Amino acid sequence: MTTTLTMPEVGETVTEGTIERWLKKPGDHVDKYEPIVEINTDKVNVELPSPVTGTVKELLVEEGAVVAVGTPLAIIEEVAGETAAEAAAPAPAEAVAPAAAPPARAPAPGGRAESRSTPRVRRLAQELGVDLSLVQGSGPRGRIVEEDVRAFAAGKAPAAPAAAGRIEQEEETVPLTPVRRTIARRMAASKFSAPHAWLMMEADVTGLVRLREASKEAFREREGVDLTYLPFVVAAAAQGLRENPTLNASWSEDGIVLKKRIHIGIAVAAEQGLLVPVVHDADRLGVAALARAIHDISQRAREGKLKLEDVQGGTFTVDNTGWFGSVISMPIINQGQAAILALEAITKRPVVLDNDAIAVRSVVNLCLSFDHRILDGAQAAEFLRSLVRRLEGYGPDSSLE
Repeated sequence: MTTTLTMPEVGETVTEGTIERWLKKPGDHVDKYEPIVEINTDKVNVELPSPVTGTVKELLVEEGAVVAVGTPLAIIEEVAGETAAEAAAPAPAEAVAPAAAPPARAPAPGGRAESRSTPRVRRLAQELGVDLSLVQGSGPRGRIVEEDVRAFAAGKAPAAPAAAGRIEQEEETVPLTPVRRTIARRMAASKFSAPHAWLMMEADVTGLVRLREASKEAFREREGVDLTYLPFVVAAAAQGLRENPTLNASWSEDGIVLKKRIHIGIAVAAEQGLLVPVVHDADRLGVAALARAIHDISQRAREGKLKLEDVQGGTFTVDNTGWFGSVISMPIINQGQAAILALEAITKRPVVLDNDAIAVRSVVNLCLSFDHRILDGAQAAEFLRSLVRRLEGYGPDSSLE
């Protein structure tokens, strides 16, 4: 009995991927869930595991090929005795950052230089007669990219770090990494296809700041993670999306597609670029559960340990730009969604109270970019007002559940 491995669906806006590297060859034994091929997608690099235990019979696609979702990739001859139920069980595909180390395998000719380059780069080096061990990589963690090979072949790149005292060049071209190129393409596609509008409201979160200060030490001891402001905002956004479903939607030429479940993407600045792992069914989680979930996916995103399902299905995005000290920003909508919320830095400001007294309060700006094809300003404002109302409602005695 044979099983065909196919290109998986990573998300509704991802239609293809590049076969970056085969980890098995015809005749190799493969265990169920063992990675068999590395695929570069728009969102992450995917190590696709085998759905069954058996022997690789045939590879149907060459390294470097761009394939559509659903394309047959390989045929695996199953081991006799594996049940149909086991064969049908979904294999947990894991995603890794482009700079993450590949799975252990037998050393290949070229040693460390090979481990720092893709098959496409190695083929180019062979065509140009370049010894990769002499090439200085300019990619993440010294990874060798195509531009490094071409520059070395043309005699325009040093074989080793330049000596001190050399003449400084007036400019330098930094080669694009796959993630940087993908981010550029997706952001341009979103900005040029969706007419962005922008709205900002401020919230007095003095009570929330006091709640966090009073709870953070006990929370860390009990939960094992830090209590940040982000889970409070995600909780407020999730409930606001239930009240304002047009923000939890996407555009189609046939009509506005309202999403029935609320899956919130969390923008994470990782070493290899911006990643947006997803907290699924965020509206069903309290602040404590959201804090654990956000910590988990953010940490795995930075370590290159995301799974396919971690980047699938997002319906709305929250970007914690305030982490970097930003107070106002205009984020670009994650393509296929209706809006993105930026949480800015909480700052202390003098505020005029209802009795005309002036007091120092903790205030935060909430910035919303939205697709004007789907939403008008009134709907966006209503959503932001619901966030302000919830965030201003927190106090020292509020529950975290």
